[in-house]
Amino acid sequence: MRILLINPNTSAGVTDLVAGHVRSIAGEAVDLVPVTARFGARYIASRASLAIAGHAALDCLAAHVAGCDAVYLACFGDPGLAALREVAPVPVVGMVEASCRAAADRPGRFAIVTGGTLWPPILAEMVTTLGLSGRFAGVRAIAPTGAEIAREPDAALDRLAAACRACAEDGAETVILGGAALAGLSRRLQPRVPVPVICSVEAGTRAVLAAAGMPGGGAARAPAESVGLSPALAHMLARA
Repeated sequence: MRILLINPNTSAGVTDLVAGHVRSIAGEAVDLVPVTARFGARYIASRASLAIAGHAALDCLAAHVAGCDAVYLACFGDPGLAALREVAPVPVVGMVEASCRAAADRPGRFAIVTGGTLWPPILAEMVTTLGLSGRFAGVRAIAPTGAEIAREPDAALDRLAAACRACAEDGAETVILGGAALAGLSRRLQPRVPVPVICSVEAGTRAVLAAAGMPGGGAARAPAESVGLSPALAHMLARA
């Protein structure tokens, strides 16, 4: 099984972090192809950087999807997910969608905790788009971005734990710890939180392993003539 892991951030360190956790879950039977975006934000933390990351993710897909059985969009923001699914020849799994569906499979309402103060309205909109707003208890974001948490995770643990506990007080029976750069922190937080804490990286990994090899190629579409794109992406979009 060959899985393309797309990090639409431009931080190779985040790619390595996520790839390490994916390999620890998937095991040696999976050939992982980790790819970092060629352009865009070091770490996505706003609507503008999220929009640019959608283009970057398509660019990565076009250059590296050949021979893969599934694609893992390894970013808690799912930039360009619908567009990737439209053109990809194999199933594409997004981290936000996989995490929210995993949480919704559990009893009661779920909440999200992440880093970066601009994320709450963006993520709330995504949950609504997924049709899960009735199961949603809200988003709590701490001030450090995911990139800052990745650099100093120990410094963020108290604030993350407090945010998770506040979600439980709000009525959440499950909390998603969202963010590629927060991979591995859910296990450290769980003893300090009274409800289950889902790691978004792990939820996405398990979803892409289940999706690999299943039907899920791109939908029928009209070919698009493009200007200024990478040759690989222009070629992919030009194919009917």
